[in-house]
Amino acid sequence: MVIQWERRMTDDEYVQFCAANPDLRIERSAAGDILIMSPAGGESSFRNSELSAEFRIWARQDGRGRAFDSSVEYFLPSGAAYSPDASWVLRSRLDQLTRDEKRRFLRLCPDFVVELMSPSDRLIKLKAKMRAWIENGAQLGWLLDPDRRTIYIYRADREPERLVNPERVAGEGPVAGFVLLLADVWAEL
Repeated sequence: MVIQWERRMTDDEYVQFCAANPDLRIERSAAGDILIMSPAGGESSFRNSELSAEFRIWARQDGRGRAFDSSVEYFLPSGAAYSPDASWVLRSRLDQLTRDEKRRFLRLCPDFVVELMSPSDRLIKLKAKMRAWIENGAQLGWLLDPDRRTIYIYRADREPERLVNPERVAGEGPVAGFVLLLADVWAEL
């Protein structure tokens, strides 16, 4: 569902709106439209849990940054407020934020993002969201389409790369060294 307001909410009003509606998954487009997404179904939740677990284990061992799950929200330079399914930010960038800033929606673009397509998602909309992540400063992004066993890899200044039925995908740039084995992400519940 998309809600268009007569005037754009300020960031504080948006945070208050989200807090007043804790049972909703809410994002804001760069144009100021409020986007309300349906909750994940069982299979999508399982797949996202597998992705997040693998990513968290790697991030802890790597130590250069912090991994985040799908409950984080970022205020992007474009004015959008998005929540990826998984993301990662360099510690040095997080260290520039105050303690209070770290407790709120993070006012930065993550270095790496993952979007995991669910049955209620539309590929064209997720591709546009991935472009927005890159345009706002993400260095690397993966769009995973489990039903088609396809990954779209997004990088700055390049067309997305499409991989069909890979067994794994290797991180690069900010997440060099991370390898996601895809058997559990592709698996049906």
